[in-house]
Amino acid sequence: MTETLKALRRADFRYSLSYRTRWSDNDQYSHINNSIYYHLFDSIVNTYLIESCGQKSLTIAFNWTGHLIMPCFMQFFAPLSFPEVLDLCLRVKKLGNSSVTYEIGVFQEGTDSPAAVGGYTHVFVDRDSRKSTSMQTAIREGLGKLLVELRGVAQAA
Repeated sequence: MTETLKALRRADFRYSLSYRTRWSDNDQYSHINNSIYYHLFDSIVNTYLIESCGQKSLTIAFNWTGHLIMPCFMQFFAPLSFPEVLDLCLRVKKLGNSSVTYEIGVFQEGTDSPAAVGGYTHVFVDRDSRKSTSMQTAIREGLGKLLVELRGVAQAA
């Protein structure tokens, strides 16, 4: 049976980043606005690319190629709001030659159940032709450290 997102725990993720919520993250209903979660996703993914994939900055990271976000998703389980501290947790569900599928859990500090889980797929493309291209070795090796096994089978392509 496929993992359900709500059943995920911190231990299911291989990298984490702390995030202190801001007053401006809240919406009129006094919880974090749904659009903020996608900013958090970009923050943890790009921080990991810089820290663990040999990238000194995002300009360098994608200077030779571009990347497109294909499908993205989000599932909410519990509301969060300012002034909470969150733990963003990252894993790779699928690693291909020219694409990577990320999954991010958003946890309230000190909890083991996610308040939200979401993710997306990056497809690496040539900036001029917009055709998919292989990702750099350092990026692929770094992302490989986050690859998880689902139902006993690693999702490398």
